Parts: sequence; C-alpha cells; structure tokens
Amino acid sequence: MISREQLAQEYINIVNNYYPIAGRLLRHCFVKILKLNANRTNKYSYYLGIYYPEAIGDRLLEQQDVFRDAAENMGLVEVVFFNANHLVRDPYSKIKQQDFRFWLELSWIANEAD
Repeated sequence: MISREQLAQEYINIVNNYYPIAGRLLRHCFVKILKLNANRTNKYSYYLGIYYPEAIGDRLLEQQDVFRDAAENMGLVEVVFFNANHLVRDPYSKIKQQDFRFWLELSWIANEAD
C-alpha cells in the first residue's frame, strides 16, 4: 500500500505536470494527507491539507478549483487550506507540543515568504 507521504508527493507531481501555475504556487506550501475516521467503523476518509504562507494566500485560493479537481481524480475526499502563519502564531495552538517537527515545518513555510 502506498504511504501518505508518497501519495502527497504524487499529488504534487500531478499538479506540477498538468497545472503549471498552481504548481509554482504549491512549491511554497506544505502538502499533507490527512486521515479522518468520522464514524465508529474502521473506514477512513483521506483529505489533502495544503499549508500555505499568508503572502501567497490570495493567489493560491484563486486556484482552489484546480487543487480540488486534481485531488478528486486521485480519490481524495476534499482539499483543506490552512494558513501556516495563523497556525504558528496562534497562542492556543498545541501543535508545537504535540508534533514539534511539524510545527518547525509550518514555521519554515510561514517565514519563507516574509
């Protein structure tokens, strides 16, 4: 079975090959496959999380139909967009304590465009 990291990389490759404008924007983002168990069964839904820097947010969200179309063609349920700057600066966020490496990646994304 393909890992979530490999699936995320395949998504990035598809966007880069078929949607060059969206691909250039995606280079500034962190893409992660999110797994959700919404009910008590063992069936999971997979979402695509795109963590973006605030500086490119408007341009990225203009391309959201492209991102959703590519994700749907890969069998992902939905694409969710997260502003990395807001997540890193949120005083109530527990990301830093729960997953320090992920928090560092978000900090890098948030500070990249500054």
